[in-house]
Amino acid sequence: MDGRHGRHGAALPALVGVVALGALMSGCGIRATEVPTDFGPAPSRVRCSLGEPEGAGQGERGLPVQVFLVCGSPLVAVDRVVRVAEGATDARRVLVAQGLMDELTREPTTSEREAGYTTRVRPGTTVTGPRAGDPEDTLRLSTSPAELSATALAQIVCTFSDSAAAEGNGSVILGGPDDATPRRYRCTDDVRARPAAGRPPSTEATGS
Repeated sequence: MDGRHGRHGAALPALVGVVALGALMSGCGIRATEVPTDFGPAPSRVRCSLGEPEGAGQGERGLPVQVFLVCGSPLVAVDRVVRVAEGATDARRVLVAQGLMDELTREPTTSEREAGYTTRVRPGTTVTGPRAGDPEDTLRLSTSPAELSATALAQIVCTFSDSAAAEGNGSVILGGPDDATPRRYRCTDDVRARPAAGRPPSTEATGS
């Protein structure tokens, strides 16, 4: 009996200390469950935040545009400037599209790379206008949309869809160099948030 009482007596101060510590932590607004138990390396963070665009304030002239680059997983719009010659509406629309494509295919700027931006669109991709029988606002790419990765296609669709290269209604009609019927692709919130999850929704586009 004395041995048991001795052990219980020794344990009692320790128990009181634990209770007191818990009360102190509670009083300070700290929960025991919030104490981290995994002491591994902290996850890396992508800032996806840019300061003033490079070239801004230096007299750069052209058409202010936004292109969608990959930052982490989602697509994020960044400001760029493209130079487009004046001309007929249809010709200018294709020139704008090519200017946007050139911005998508070139390496991100130093500040964009430091902020975590990348692009999946391959260099050398070109844009032309509609063929006979295509809807008049069709843009044909030198690489078939079906051959592009889901992320690269999402970048192109979201960049083109709300620009002077398309109707500005959140969609764009794209075709390739083959005879496949062009399709109308839409840039949605899901496409911007998870471009690699699947190809942008589309429907077949027919008629001139």
